[in-house]
Amino acid sequence: MIVVRRPQDEEELASLVREASGHGAPLAIEGGGTRKGLGRPVNAGITVSVGGLNGITLYEPAEMVIGARAGTPLAEIEAALAEKGQMLGFEPPDFRRLYGTDGTPTIGAIAAGNLSGSRRLWGGACRDSLIGVRFVNGLGEIVKSGGRVMKNVTGLDLVKLQSGAWGTLGVLTEVIFKVVPRPEVTQTLVLEGLSEARAVEAMSAAVGSPFEITGAAHLPALAGAPARTLLRIEGFAFSVEYRAGALAGLLKSFGALVRLDGPAAAALWRDISDGAILAEPRDRAVWRLSVKPGAAAAAVAAIRASRDVTALFDWAGGLVWLATPETGDAGAAVIRRAAREANGYATLVRASDGLRAEVPVFEPEPAPIAALNRRIKASFDPEGLLNPGKMHAGL
Repeated sequence: MIVVRRPQDEEELASLVREASGHGAPLAIEGGGTRKGLGRPVNAGITVSVGGLNGITLYEPAEMVIGARAGTPLAEIEAALAEKGQMLGFEPPDFRRLYGTDGTPTIGAIAAGNLSGSRRLWGGACRDSLIGVRFVNGLGEIVKSGGRVMKNVTGLDLVKLQSGAWGTLGVLTEVIFKVVPRPEVTQTLVLEGLSEARAVEAMSAAVGSPFEITGAAHLPALAGAPARTLLRIEGFAFSVEYRAGALAGLLKSFGALVRLDGPAAAALWRDISDGAILAEPRDRAVWRLSVKPGAAAAAVAAIRASRDVTALFDWAGGLVWLATPETGDAGAAVIRRAAREANGYATLVRASDGLRAEVPVFEPEPAPIAALNRRIKASFDPEGLLNPGKMHAGL
């Protein structure tokens, strides 16, 4: 039976970790419980939820900085920012539809996973906006790093280190982000019927132009609809109108651009960021490939020669979502080989517990990097209590 502990403040959390350390009891760390199927299964009898650590701790619109406790619902952060015409620049995703989970996405979990949506193409990754953290390490010590402003860092950057560590190096208790202005107008331009290779060419041309694209994605032909290549432009109304017209001229060899605005366009970009387009059927494994954009289409073609796959391209081809039958290794060998040949790597983001225990979820590490990561893990969590094995077996 798994026991769930829900500390109400940072000191209670630190005490809980010290108690677990005294008994050698591993801890599974979770935020809102919306991504329980991501990562290797964690063998722990105690789950620590940071959902009790909530509330915005600072918000300075003029300085474009917001801070909140780790269990604060993402929706609360976004609502506070929207009131002041601001937003998180990396478009944090919500994976509940992908995993079929309930719960509430929390800002700490977004930071711990370095989760970024389609706007990463323009706004950078989650960790690029993260400027301060507080966390409890595996010894039950409270650690603070960073602050309210961006600084040059010498030595180990604990802020960036915690973002993408998935709770294996510390339990985040508070995060601070820089924010960006919310655009006055958003316009989505659509090209229909392009092949994957041609779509990548079109997206590359758009992103390489001076017209500031904040989203570039290619959707497969599904449910009778043709394949669609989406380009998003945002900003002041007069600027968006000019750039949309100029982009239509630049891409005329790829076909006519159709405009898609309003709620329908916003919902489509949410579906892309959240991976919801590949949520069904639920018995298929889902991968994310981070690759060199120009090699994305060839990588998918190489995989498709061996497996049945449905592919969605985001970040102008830099991110490829793949859905494939969960048979054998769910294509791990073929997919990872293709990703490496495209100067990238692959992550298994959805599969059964059994498969995630057998197949590496995150990219297998070369021996020198694995040894370095073991030393880093030992310095933050010497007893291996925090999310043991979530990222890599034995770590």
